[in-house]
Amino acid sequence: MFKAMRRKDRQLSDDESRRILEQGEYGVIGTIGANGYPCSTPLNYVLEGDNIYVHFFIKGGNIHESINVNDKVAFTYVGKTEVLEDEFVTNYESVMVFGKAEIVDDEEKRHALVLIVDKYSPNFKKQGLEHIEEDFDKACVVKIVIEHVTGKARRG
Repeated sequence: MFKAMRRKDRQLSDDESRRILEQGEYGVIGTIGANGYPCSTPLNYVLEGDNIYVHFFIKGGNIHESINVNDKVAFTYVGKTEVLEDEFVTNYESVMVFGKAEIVDDEEKRHALVLIVDKYSPNFKKQGLEHIEEDFDKACVVKIVIEHVTGKARRG
């Protein structure tokens, strides 16, 4: 179903790909919109097991509408880049995820929002939990259930 990586010498193990993904700060979710066009949106995220959680505050926006039309998504993270201009190459590490997305509610939504606070604002947990309660009804959380992960790196 998924093509094999052409540059096998740069392929990362599944464990290393997930470690890199877990440490990343933001990624890009790719969806297919109701109009048939692709849409890529950068977002903060958190990885837990075989799920990636993202959140936003616009129900009915591009991601929300796209998932209702087609739940298949791609998620990409690129990190640790270094342009080596004299060699005409770039060192990098990247992870691509393919999976199915769904809008989550109630306890899973709350759980995901707490994970996001823990990752991005660990020194402000109390305020983060208050923020979750204040905006809980406005927040939309999407879970990407990972079906395929592939990581690649050039570390010169």
